Amino acid sequence: MQYISTRGTALGQYTDVLVAGLAPDGGLAVPAEVPSISAETFESWRALSYPELATEVIGMFATDIPREDLARLTAAAYEGSKFEAEDIVPLTDIGGGMTLVGLSEGPTLAFKDMAMQFLGEAMEYALAKNQDILNILGATSGDTGSAAEYAFRGRDRIGIFMLSPQGRMSAFQRAQMYSLQDENVHNIAVEGVFDDCQHLVKTLSEDLAFKNAQHLGAVNSINFGRISAQIVYYVWAWLRATDAVAADDRATFAVSFAVPSGNFGNILSGYYAKLLGVPVRRLVLASNENNVLDDFFRTGIYRPRTSAETLATSSPSMDVSKASNLERFVFDLLGRDAERTAGAWRTLAETGSFDLTAEQPRLTAEFGFASGTSTHEDRIRVIRDVFERSGVIIDPHTADGAGVAAEFVEDGVPMLVLETAKPRKFPETIAEALGETPEPPAAVRELMDAPQRVVRMANDEQALREFIETHAVR
Repeated sequence: MQYISTRGTALGQYTDVLVAGLAPDGGLAVPAEVPSISAETFESWRALSYPELATEVIGMFATDIPREDLARLTAAAYEGSKFEAEDIVPLTDIGGGMTLVGLSEGPTLAFKDMAMQFLGEAMEYALAKNQDILNILGATSGDTGSAAEYAFRGRDRIGIFMLSPQGRMSAFQRAQMYSLQDENVHNIAVEGVFDDCQHLVKTLSEDLAFKNAQHLGAVNSINFGRISAQIVYYVWAWLRATDAVAADDRATFAVSFAVPSGNFGNILSGYYAKLLGVPVRRLVLASNENNVLDDFFRTGIYRPRTSAETLATSSPSMDVSKASNLERFVFDLLGRDAERTAGAWRTLAETGSFDLTAEQPRLTAEFGFASGTSTHEDRIRVIRDVFERSGVIIDPHTADGAGVAAEFVEDGVPMLVLETAKPRKFPETIAEALGETPEPPAAVRELMDAPQRVVRMANDEQALREFIETHAVR
């Protein structure tokens, strides 16, 4: 399979875009043509384990990796001891017509592990094959950073520089990242918000001379490797949700997915799953108070907020106002027209917004998206309601998803709510909702008490350049 940029450049194959991250023209890598999967093939996958299914799904996109090598990579990524649940991604009824898709069973207790564990194996494979090195530059609003660092820590060919916004993550999220002492892991707390961190990453990635000199790559959701790995759990969830459906009806039995969304990467993976052939009725996008994406899907106008306008909320991993993955979807919305896509982002840079109101009706009618906004009061109520009816405690981001999903529950259409993280990562919010929070396990208490290593830095491009030049893997 060949890949192209959303702005028109040919990019090569899967392992090429895996290591490169942002395209040289500033766009994002997308498949030149998305494959389709027959009903018979889906049915043949039903009995597969999660790593076996990952081999099949990712293999549709990673055609340049020999199948036996890919099977070894997925087996290592989804090895049972790394995950709390035996079946890796469990499905749990939480009442109200909704089912929780458990994506937080991995080492950092967040859905980002599902893609990042694979990316760690796949990147090391690609680098070893070419006798190359990579310095990963990323930005996190909470969970991407820890998932990336746990996936890449201690790897000889890889350095990782992770930017996070000072004071904008939970204490647990900070402890997971900053307590790591591996020499190849560098945590940089930037003065500002997540979008400032993301802007620094994009600025340095677009400087091709600096990028090449420092061997920079990316593991946040601009890397298509993550998108491909996330598609797997959409296929898995549909297969599990339809296990009890009569065999003759399975091929067309539709489900809806509700996805807490900040950077648009997770729900984009659901969109690709739908393109592959998974019968998806709706993709329900849930925003928190930073509801730029909800505004776009309701109006067709994309107007990111400034750093000063981006709110600090109780679902901090979604405190994003510039969704870097939206460009991939807009590329398809505009008929895969690279010139129009590049033009939209030029307009965005010049005016602070772009207007696709003419295309807005297609977002629901053709692409199946719905959206809504959740507030702090909403998520507190939803955490309480879900616990009272099912005994399951969900984290605040997942509560945003469940709260918005409730509006779109339909008889006969399972509503699958994608979990963001384990609730113990956000004890203050859980305590507010339930009156108390369970005593954390000894391992969590030990993590919170561990010494932390982090570099504090102004929102300063030159300072970041100098730090990377000094500490990059050579």
